[in-house]
Amino acid sequence: MAPLVGTWQLWAVLAAVFAALTAIFAKIGVANVGSDFATFVRTIVILAALALMLTLTKGWQSLSTIQPRSALFLVLSGLATGASWLCYFRALKLGDAARVAPVDKLSVVMVAVFGALILGERLSAMNWAGVALIAAGAILVAR
Repeated sequence: MAPLVGTWQLWAVLAAVFAALTAIFAKIGVANVGSDFATFVRTIVILAALALMLTLTKGWQSLSTIQPRSALFLVLSGLATGASWLCYFRALKLGDAARVAPVDKLSVVMVAVFGALILGERLSAMNWAGVALIAAGAILVAR
């Protein structure tokens, strides 16, 4: 039996968690920033995190026009995106794409839950039924 860290399921679930946090942090961070500029900032953060990983094996890298709160959440969103991508590609390397991708899409379920808990968003009973079906579908495909 492979250790948990070597399973595609762990990496796919971690990818889903970080993808869900990406949406939540971006929603907060983009509040007073244009969406294209917010995406640009997020992308810079992703590149820096990947560059840091490369820095550990030999790597490199001031933005002052963004309000501190927005900057904080855009940075957090970028970090969550990078973590999601790393976990997703690790899961793809270890497992079948047809099984990894649906587990990764559990981020849709997590965004609904995090959106309700963190952002105070309200979903109808029909919406929650859809969220439950997404979760059930991802679990069934992964098994």
